[in-house]
Amino acid sequence: MKVLTEAVIRSMQKRDKTKELVVNPNTIVTPSAREYLNENKIKLIFENDEKKHSSIGNKNKEEIEMVEKEERKLVPKYISKDTGGFFETKPEQMTQLYGNELVLKDHPNILFRGKLDSLQSKILEIQVMADRSKCEKLVEELQEVLQFVRNILKAEVITEETAVICLFGLFEDDLRKMSHNPKKHIGVEHILPDYKMGEILIGLNAIRSRTREVELCSIPLERKDITKSLNRLSSAVYVMMCRYLSGYYN
Repeated sequence: MKVLTEAVIRSMQKRDKTKELVVNPNTIVTPSAREYLNENKIKLIFENDEKKHSSIGNKNKEEIEMVEKEERKLVPKYISKDTGGFFETKPEQMTQLYGNELVLKDHPNILFRGKLDSLQSKILEIQVMADRSKCEKLVEELQEVLQFVRNILKAEVITEETAVICLFGLFEDDLRKMSHNPKKHIGVEHILPDYKMGEILIGLNAIRSRTREVELCSIPLERKDITKSLNRLSSAVYVMMCRYLSGYYN
């Protein structure tokens, strides 16, 4: 899978001030590359969009390949996203954001990915507890939650929209109703966590609270789809807490 970076587009523009760029539909276009295209009013067209662009597409493909070939010879291995500086080796205080773009490790996207990693670790920890307690249904639903979180991470990394929100066969409206009125839908009052409720329920509460932390961490990314998905996920985990208290997983 190819990655189209701002550096490649800039090199192409030096050769030919094109206003249309045709790329393979599987190409990952980095956010900085998209921003550069928008600023310079360059139209991005994916190969399968329109057949009439095939000749332009072939020309672009040749140019991209030529630029990439030259870059492999001339351009260092890494590029700083913020300064445009080049590096042959990755500085210890930096990490990859998209493709060969480097940012400092306290960059909002990197902090977000770290929080998601921590959330996945907590889900796995409680999943082990549930498995030890023979709560097979809970293990299955935690696996669904884990995959949901991994899909959010994937959507952020490849800059795609998150999928339709659905967990345990419940869509977001169902999750909202159940989390807002658990007495009506699940048969238990709102929960004020207490240690006497046991390690699994307290563990589920830890997943819920960490999800809220990740949601707050997602705001600087300006990805409303991701923030919304995390908000609904915290509601879904609260529903799991209420279900656990009601004996649903017994």
